[in-house]
Amino acid sequence: MSIDTIRNTAIAIARSAGEVAMAHFRTPLKIDAKADESPVTRADRETEAHIRAALGREFPGHGILGEEYGISGSLDGDTWVIDPIDGTRSFITGNPLFGLLMAFLSGGAPRLGLVHMPALGETYVGGPGLGAARNGEAIRCRDTASLSRASVYINEAERLRAMEGRLFDRLCGIGHTRRMSYDCYPYALLASGQIDAVVDCGLEPYDYLPLVGLIEAAGGIITDWTGGALGLNSDGRVAASATKALHGALLEVLKG
Repeated sequence: MSIDTIRNTAIAIARSAGEVAMAHFRTPLKIDAKADESPVTRADRETEAHIRAALGREFPGHGILGEEYGISGSLDGDTWVIDPIDGTRSFITGNPLFGLLMAFLSGGAPRLGLVHMPALGETYVGGPGLGAARNGEAIRCRDTASLSRASVYINEAERLRAMEGRLFDRLCGIGHTRRMSYDCYPYALLASGQIDAVVDCGLEPYDYLPLVGLIEAAGGIITDWTGGALGLNSDGRVAASATKALHGALLEVLKG
């Protein structure tokens, strides 16, 4: 099966799953707590179940790693990594900036990354040889090379401040514009040339792997804080930038 077919099928699955999530958006929901105290709802579970069923029909034999239901099959071959609602806290408070994430990996390498924003009606997708697009229109990162001119989004600021207080203070002094943010949408903004960099921490593979194919196809750089490639066993500290020069400067800040 061609990567173009895989991409088009993934888009269709994401959009149909987004309808499942939207059926619960801004409705009364029972909120349960996971072992790590993060929230989960019926919407998360039903949306992931929908994605898994669709992937099983379209790609039998592919492995799946998802936030709510873990691992199905083997992750050694062709694999899907999914987050049905990235930003459950946003979702349960009526904030439309939650997303649905999907990645296709082959041989352990991201071949496709997808960010679908159901409440916004925006679908971002990209991968090697595919380019990057939003709702079918080509997108690309900006050419900002200087950190002093960059618009930088700092994700999970409270967590970052608790983990790395001095680093957080340094990050608050960089760039031309800074915003505190959450979840996946800043990466979509980066890929579409609206901002220049994102710093994140405490992520799981289903949070960051779907971003890799998209950001790289849009001409950007996304790595861990040491500049290493992101994989299933990365430590969850992520940096993404519009250009190689900007990324180098950002990594220097992260090194301290």
